[in-house]
Amino acid sequence: MKANFICLILLFLFLSKTPLLAERGPAEIAVEQAHTELWSRFIDPHGIIRDYVGELPTPEDCALGKPNAIGWWSPIENGPMFTGLYLSAMCERARRSGKPADIAEARKLAQGLLKCASVSDVPGFVARGVGADGVCHYPLSSDDQMHPWFLGLHAYLKSDIPTDDEREIIASKISEVARVLESTGWRVPCDGAFKGQFRGGYQGHLFRDAVRFLYLLRATHEVTGDPAWLERYEKALAETPADASTNRLEICAEGYPRDREVIKNIDSHQLWIYVGCQVSLAKLIAMEKDESRREKFRVGMEINATNALPAVRSCTSFDNEDTKVFGHADWRAAYPDWFPQPTQADAERLARTGDKEKQGKRKGYESGLMRNPLAGAAIIALLGDGTNRESVEQAIRHYDYTKLNMAEFFFAECAYYALPIEK
Repeated sequence: MKANFICLILLFLFLSKTPLLAERGPAEIAVEQAHTELWSRFIDPHGIIRDYVGELPTPEDCALGKPNAIGWWSPIENGPMFTGLYLSAMCERARRSGKPADIAEARKLAQGLLKCASVSDVPGFVARGVGADGVCHYPLSSDDQMHPWFLGLHAYLKSDIPTDDEREIIASKISEVARVLESTGWRVPCDGAFKGQFRGGYQGHLFRDAVRFLYLLRATHEVTGDPAWLERYEKALAETPADASTNRLEICAEGYPRDREVIKNIDSHQLWIYVGCQVSLAKLIAMEKDESRREKFRVGMEINATNALPAVRSCTSFDNEDTKVFGHADWRAAYPDWFPQPTQADAERLARTGDKEKQGKRKGYESGLMRNPLAGAAIIALLGDGTNRESVEQAIRHYDYTKLNMAEFFFAECAYYALPIEK
């Protein structure tokens, strides 16, 4: 008995010296689980995040628009959006760890973003992802895909990871896409049957329009060094967009509550589309020299963080033992209807169809009680000062990432690596 007791004591002392128990806190352990799950299940061979695990669309599917021409509800719906936001976090992870594996993963994500911008003959087109043959893609991109594409590659260029050749290739591609957007009035180009059309843009009157537009201009200047982009940025700051009563700088200081009347249910379901705005404000603060402007950007960030806090705390309503059906894994059965879509409105109409019973309720459950709290956690963490760290880490720790169906839990890493390192 005495020998067994001594063995247990020695085992405890050994385990207490391992990184898992002695160095890693609960939030880091949770993040490592999330990281493992993301890379083992959701990141494709090209370095692009897929929304979920399911059959990839074929070239025929993409040409016909199945399940719809936008690519909504398919496994490749949000490739550049997710990959671009995640790459910022991966660059910080690699900086902190210095591990070759982390550096290689960041490089792979950057290559994935370049892949999205290289599969079309339409200049400036950024595909949502690629299908079964590694090339096919849906014809409709969007402003929600384009902006994080810039964010990710910009963050990668700012890191110590890229080689000189990579820097030249990426800077050239960013410059090319930015010039196309400038030529289209900052509207996002489409491909295929919709070539010559656009889906979304950046010159509207909403908070997210103003923040993203200013970021795109300022970041392109930083990447290219071309003073023309800085001049456009200075002009855009002082401009009052159509249907607005104040200039873009003042709009930035209002935060996302400004958009509530137009984009419904931001606080309960749509925080994910505002993480990129919070990243942009943080980057604008870093790039801007004028302290009064920096303060406006900071006010907007603080308003966003304050409003996101209730959503973060709602993470506790998520049951890790929930067994709702995730029918989207078989998207063909979940969205069996199809008809030709000569217009974008037709594509949206088709996207609103589907077999509710086969779709199940799990996707909505994860979106509301996993995606939204973790996106809110990222919005708060991006303040960079540790504000409400306990709530952010509670959200990160709450989920069993092995049981999640949607890749959107990557926001946990975005939140974690935006928090300052504890001394």
